[in-house]
Amino acid sequence: MAFSADELRVLRRALAIALHPAPLPDEDVQDCLRLAGAVDEAVGEAGRLRAFLLADLVRYRNALPGSLSGYLERLQDALAAGYDPRPEDLAALRALRGGPVAAALLERCQVLAERSVRARLAGRAVPATTPAPRSRLLALPGGRAAEPEKPKAPARPAVPSDRPAPKPSEVFPPRRRPVPPPQQRAAG
Repeated sequence: MAFSADELRVLRRALAIALHPAPLPDEDVQDCLRLAGAVDEAVGEAGRLRAFLLADLVRYRNALPGSLSGYLERLQDALAAGYDPRPEDLAALRALRGGPVAAALLERCQVLAERSVRARLAGRAVPATTPAPRSRLLALPGGRAAEPEKPKAPARPAVPSDRPAPKPSEVFPPRRRPVPPPQQRAAG
């Protein structure tokens, strides 16, 4: 996540106020609330992107063995992002373990899956697939915590869009393989 210069200025002020509480002018409260909203939006977008990438992984797994290289790339990316391999991933990798990349991924996934099961059995929390929603920022000194909340309007049911959902190839362009330089022939 990257912050703009204005967002960093607001964040620095908010941290200074948290360390040395003082009443805030309304403008600073509004800046903090806008920053909190921007962070919430970024977290939500990251969750949507993660859900899309995991759905993409499932599509590639279901298309095996024809999508072998794409599946292995997506699984490596998902593991790097903290994905716990599912039993379906382990079964797919066992079927593909003839290749060196699949065999190495199978070993890595088995270790991760065992660690995850041990953590669940020990009662420790295992990271969720999506981040928990963050509560609203109301605890600013001199902020809006003392004001009563306005009643919310009833939520409208979601209306399906006329546009179809974009395909992954439309959202993410295909990865291009580097082309080796052409070999020069010697005349002779």
